[in-house]
Amino acid sequence: MTKILVVEDMDSLREEIIETLTYEGFEVIGAENGAVGVELALKHLPNLIICDVMMPELNGYETLTTLRRDPSTSTIPFIFLTAKADKMDMRQGMQLGADDYLTKPFTIEDLLGAIAARLEKQAILQEHFDRETEQTASRMEYFARHDELTNLPNRVLFHDSLQQAVSHASQQRQTLALIFLDIDQFHIINNSLGHDIGDMVLKAVAERLKVMIPNHDMVARLRGDVFAVILVDVAETELKDTAQNIIHKMSQPYKIYGHEIFTTCSLGITIYPNDQLEVDGLIKNADTAMYHAKETGRNDYKFYKSELNDRSAEFMALENSLRRGLDRAEFRLFYQPQICLSTGKIVGAEALVRWQHPELGIISPDKFMHLAESTGLILRLSEWVIHTACAQYAAWEANGVNLSRLAINLSGQHLRQANLTELFKTMLRDHNLQHQNLELEITESIISKDTDAILALFSELRHMGIRIAIDDFGTGFSSLSYLKTFPVDTIKIDQCFVRDVTSDRHDAAIAIAIIDLAHSLSLNVVAEGVETQAQLDFLTQNHCDQMQGYIFSPAIPAEQFERMLAEGKYFVGIGK
Repeated sequence: MTKILVVEDMDSLREEIIETLTYEGFEVIGAENGAVGVELALKHLPNLIICDVMMPELNGYETLTTLRRDPSTSTIPFIFLTAKADKMDMRQGMQLGADDYLTKPFTIEDLLGAIAARLEKQAILQEHFDRETEQTASRMEYFARHDELTNLPNRVLFHDSLQQAVSHASQQRQTLALIFLDIDQFHIINNSLGHDIGDMVLKAVAERLKVMIPNHDMVARLRGDVFAVILVDVAETELKDTAQNIIHKMSQPYKIYGHEIFTTCSLGITIYPNDQLEVDGLIKNADTAMYHAKETGRNDYKFYKSELNDRSAEFMALENSLRRGLDRAEFRLFYQPQICLSTGKIVGAEALVRWQHPELGIISPDKFMHLAESTGLILRLSEWVIHTACAQYAAWEANGVNLSRLAINLSGQHLRQANLTELFKTMLRDHNLQHQNLELEITESIISKDTDAILALFSELRHMGIRIAIDDFGTGFSSLSYLKTFPVDTIKIDQCFVRDVTSDRHDAAIAIAIIDLAHSLSLNVVAEGVETQAQLDFLTQNHCDQMQGYIFSPAIPAEQFERMLAEGKYFVGIGK
């Protein structure tokens, strides 16, 4: 039943309106003034309010204002009753939110007509609101189970569908394949072209997958750039063809907003019931196989094998151990001397991190650096290296031990940090070091990934006075192109060229070319991994500037290196 609240201070008029409306089938509540009207409105929440304007305690305008402020009564239709017919008074009521205005005296027909019009309008608004609410609820329900960007099933619907598919395959004694797909190095698209372009690529990938996968199978987007495909009743030979087809299709260029974008993908495949019977186990297997495909070169597919789980468990255990190692300060810096090939004197050192594991002893970087990079722990580790190396250099200076240059390695992840230059400013200021005594080593492969950003960073670091060295020179793909523009001080010949420099004419030619190129650009040249007198003689004869390697000393603890400097040790093998 429709409930109407009548707020009127004139008793006779109020009772007449109540009697009339009750006769017309309404449930009616009466209030003798605005204050009581507000109280009753909040208590009963009527469908419509009829209110006099001129009342004691709280007039009609104040009553309306109070009710419109409360969310529970803010939308109730409101009709004013007044003896005033002035347009200014009517405008004031409408501005406050009144829906209609009846001037006294009025007829019963006028009153019922105004009520009918307001209730009809409210019904239309309510119907529209209910429809919007229903559509919103339906949309929310849809996107609770679908990805909003691609409209593919999301992780929730994928998990339910995989559960149903496994149950059906079990009943029908069929096989089922689960494929995980990851777009290789997708972050480069986001970083270089922006997330809007990245989203367009994800939508395009989804469309290609939907076209390739039969309707009775499923394609889902699980997270970021990871998709999943469920294939029912499929043979392993068909799976190989499907995987190769997906890889081929994904490698075709996307044309988006004038950009021609190339991508590759890595696939991980697991089979029910051969590999696993449970849904969560299949998901874990596909994920493990996918990451194995990425680790072994990308743009490929890998089938799950049980030994991959052993590797994953070992990886997780080592990651946990690495985190604990950082928390427990288990890392140490060793220093490898850099020798001038014209004097035999120590002119610098490279700081190299070692993990002093409480059970395994000293662990070299090649055993844990890749793990640190893949888990993001490299940032914590690199900051520790920078701080420790700067503190150690300051301690040597305080002890009167002179060293011209200290080289520190930086990872590609650290180069992408916006606060890198501020970090070095803080470290150098805190330890009172001269900028020119610090040299940062960056591998050539990192430079080729984002040349514009790294060029800007190098310029800023050089402006500060910090030296830049290119490590592993000759192993990348853009060596000659960037040397003309990059502010570089030193080139380091990778040990893979030094190792066979006396027996392989190609390595010898490369080493000589690097030395000549560096000198033509007025750059310093350091050869890494020098182990024999023959290698040393070759480098000396071809005017390499400096070297480091086991022929003089491996990387050694700070105390031992300090003694070496204090004693003035030099390399007596120069020129032999």
